[in-house]
Amino acid sequence: MSHPLRLLARRHRRWPLPAARRSYSVRIPGDAGSDVTTVADLKEWQPGRLVSDVQVCGWNKYQTPESLRAISHLRPRTPINSTLLRLRSDATALVSQFFFHEKFQQTHPPIITSSDCEGAGEAFTVKSGSSSEFFRDPKYLTVSSQLHLEALAQALGNVWTLSPTFRAEQSDTSRHLSEFYMLEAEMSFVQDMDEVMDLAQRMLASLASGLRQRSAAQELEKHRLDSRDPAERLAFEDLVDLKELQQRWRGLMAPIRWPRVTYTEAIEMLQPVAHQFEHKPVWGSGLQSEHEKYLAEKIGYDEASDAFLPIFVTHYPREIKAFYMLQSESPPAQGPTVDCFDLLVPNLGELAGGSMREHRLAQLEDNMRLHGLEVPTHRKPRSNDMGWYLDLRRWGCPPHGGFGLGFDRLLSYLTGVPNVRDVVPFPRHFERCDC
Repeated sequence: MSHPLRLLARRHRRWPLPAARRSYSVRIPGDAGSDVTTVADLKEWQPGRLVSDVQVCGWNKYQTPESLRAISHLRPRTPINSTLLRLRSDATALVSQFFFHEKFQQTHPPIITSSDCEGAGEAFTVKSGSSSEFFRDPKYLTVSSQLHLEALAQALGNVWTLSPTFRAEQSDTSRHLSEFYMLEAEMSFVQDMDEVMDLAQRMLASLASGLRQRSAAQELEKHRLDSRDPAERLAFEDLVDLKELQQRWRGLMAPIRWPRVTYTEAIEMLQPVAHQFEHKPVWGSGLQSEHEKYLAEKIGYDEASDAFLPIFVTHYPREIKAFYMLQSESPPAQGPTVDCFDLLVPNLGELAGGSMREHRLAQLEDNMRLHGLEVPTHRKPRSNDMGWYLDLRRWGCPPHGGFGLGFDRLLSYLTGVPNVRDVVPFPRHFERCDC
């Protein structure tokens, strides 16, 4: 069996290196049955330097992504994971720079919250070692910073954050984590959802353009073609091929407006090919991952530039979206919709989601009842702990909207790493939290 070795030569007897010879076949004796034979390139660091015995300091083995996830405290030492972490650092810096130039205020919303923002019941509950409630009543790890960003936006104007987010979803897929980072932005005094989508496109285009100039992104592209280390070439076999990766980057940086279709139009496109899907596309049901990937590939491919453009799917049915979304003024015949969007990309599906927020108190209370949420009253002031959110409307609230983007999914898409667990330093997901 052949294994790549990293060898350390220690000098204790003379072994000259003739100028005309640089490669040697070396036999390393050991215990019975453990002799090692290798062909090595021996480099002469200074003229006249001599080489002696060869000592094996450690195997240079290739580890599969699955095995590396079990030793996440050591995984950053591998070349590919080190590069991915440096790319993550570059992306964070570029996003901060973009929002600074856009005159957004960076904020730090709380991690411990009093409510489940999405209303899906997938929040982690915070417990202390005491038998009594530390905060008097149950609190949760945040599933989104949106509600608190709305409060801050009414004081500061446009705001953004890049914060850890937690979901107790029992989803064991390549796209899901229990702890991940969300990039969220909130805009005040916006009347049109197009402004929110335009911001998301500008941000992603700026990020992709900036990353192209950084060394980490260049290394990820170069090593697909020419890696000096055979083990490194193996490590990149799991990645998306170079052609598709370049199509993704060209799409993100394209100087044209990304396609925008309504949910109703998307369903009409899916129904003629419904036999291709496990879940049949029906108006009033959420789009499944297979639907999103199909739409992203069919609508998003731009033949002129040979690029995959991200696409916006807008105006989903009101019943399947969150209570805080603004109802559409001109819904289709099938039923009421809300002013919201999902941003879809090929092979991954949903990358970001956003909406206009309901800024009128009476309509927001109606939405809460429609979604089965209890509206706080003077008799039940702590119902669902949403009283503070209603106060934002009660004491004056401008039209506003925003979006949230899965930062780890974005890095997965940009790098061509198919599993989001491989672009975070220490992945936490269903049944796994190793260190």
